Amino acid sequence: MFLLNMGKVDEMNFKKLELEDKSLFENYIYPYNFLSCEYSFTTLYIWKDACDVQYTIYMDALIIKKKDFEGNYHFMQPLGYKDEDLEVILEELKNYKENNNMKYIFKDLDEEFVEKTKVILTNHEKVQIEEDRDNFDYLYESEKLISLSGKKLHKKKNHYNAFVKKYEYEVKEINSKEIIEDVIEVANEWFNKNEHKDEILYYENLGIKNILRNIEFLNLKGIATYVDNKVVGVTVGEKLNNNLAIIHIEKGDIDYRGIYSFINRTFIMDYFSDVKIINREQDLGIEGMRKAKMAYYPVKLEKKFILNW
Repeated sequence: MFLLNMGKVDEMNFKKLELEDKSLFENYIYPYNFLSCEYSFTTLYIWKDACDVQYTIYMDALIIKKKDFEGNYHFMQPLGYKDEDLEVILEELKNYKENNNMKYIFKDLDEEFVEKTKVILTNHEKVQIEEDRDNFDYLYESEKLISLSGKKLHKKKNHYNAFVKKYEYEVKEINSKEIIEDVIEVANEWFNKNEHKDEILYYENLGIKNILRNIEFLNLKGIATYVDNKVVGVTVGEKLNNNLAIIHIEKGDIDYRGIYSFINRTFIMDYFSDVKIINREQDLGIEGMRKAKMAYYPVKLEKKFILNW
């Protein structure tokens, strides 16, 4: 039986995510070994304005609420809950959803949490679970992204070699105010040159500025690739745990042949060669992005689920 009347909706007072929440979030996130990029404080911070990321602590669990790019609010999976409390938490989130006219209860769920929730909701007839393919994360073996060996990655290696041979370049770690401002300037240029300046691109550009100006506090690594004293490629990422690194930003000027192959390989080789898996995030259902990510032959697509009832 699903429990009734075990909590009060008004006990959930949500607060907007801020930079100073980093240590709180990491205390809840680090006990898990997520392969998804969603459960990284940096990911949430990049999209805090676009997705109106908010949180509360309820029954000692971290509850994160945000909206997707269609404007639909939902919860991520609770973090740090006690198993014996999960049923009550699920009911409370359902109550909150109904009282606030939310379209979904959960998105961004991993498979383990879905299975656990299915057991609790076994007798509930209206449970709907679906794979969220556009938000699957692309996972790669770092060794293969560095070596670019084999027939499948031959084209990528050719692009890398073409860049190295054609251009006089310099790679700089993003670790000074001067380099940060160089990157922000070129990020603004790339945004303004884009013919489709939609809301997502606007907030992405804002998120890039936010994390670059706090790159040390967020414990991120980044490189800027210069040609003729101008930034032509930028990569920023983080080591989430001993097995996983996430690439949060990867931007390049496509007028420079091979720039993406170059920054991808160089960044991972310089900073994440000791990490087994590289998460290069999702394709958002964008055909060109999906094709580009598949061209590197991921070892796995990390599934994410939508759950509603």
